[in-house]
Amino acid sequence: MAEIYEVEFKGGRKDFYLNSQGIPLRIGDLAVVQADKGEDVARVAQIAEPSVSREREAKREILRKVTPEDMETLNENAKEEREALSLCRAKILEHKLKMKLVDVEYQFDGSKICFFFTAEKRVDFRDLVKDMAAIYRTRVEMRQIGVRDEARRLSGYGPCGRKLCCDTFLVDFEPISVKMAKDQGLSPSSTKISGVCGRLMCCLLYEKDFYREASKNFPKIGTRISIEGKNCEVTENALLKDMVYLKNEEGTELSFPLDKITELQKLSESKKPFKRLFGTRKAETKGRKK
Repeated sequence: MAEIYEVEFKGGRKDFYLNSQGIPLRIGDLAVVQADKGEDVARVAQIAEPSVSREREAKREILRKVTPEDMETLNENAKEEREALSLCRAKILEHKLKMKLVDVEYQFDGSKICFFFTAEKRVDFRDLVKDMAAIYRTRVEMRQIGVRDEARRLSGYGPCGRKLCCDTFLVDFEPISVKMAKDQGLSPSSTKISGVCGRLMCCLLYEKDFYREASKNFPKIGTRISIEGKNCEVTENALLKDMVYLKNEEGTELSFPLDKITELQKLSESKKPFKRLFGTRKAETKGRKK
């Protein structure tokens, strides 16, 4: 069974490739690989576990490790991409198209040039494609992408100071909901929970399970607990601090460790059955007197 590698192309796209020739490759190496109607360059992301299903999935071959001559071609392509980006933006203005050009990707052998853009609605870019094809005399593709894919392609740094997750390790974008932010005690209207793409930050998903499990041990917001003979209402739960914040009938704010609140809740619940039992007997006694 041939070696199977997962390789990553520009823009974060990944795919599995066969290394039938046994080319010595390490993670991070650049390699020339088979592409749709030509050749392209990708970076080795990882060595995949060999399996029959994976070998069927990897239909294309790794051709060679990048040579110094290939690096010269890559540098030339990068220069062409910058020029094509500027030229295509000018053509978009000329055709008065409501689209935002994000990135340009030249196939290694020059057999295709792909333009990535964002737009709120469908765009009729047929005339734009004709113009670009006439200039570059190669196959031209226009691909509409979402704002999260735009952030991945442009890259950048998040409020944590680290490089964007979508540009480092995220493969697929999972749905992020406002409920995840609420469960973590974050304001759903806060700009702090939005990423550079303008959507809810992907990292809200990372701690979802922790907050979901931890919240089961805390009283719900609005729960009434009797403390020193006074009724108090739970106003906030600090899951990371194991603290519960309350407010009594006089408006005084109180805070207690979770274990103390748990004891008070158990004590309050243990008294409830006696109250119900006493009330039932009293009602029965009144009924007999009548």
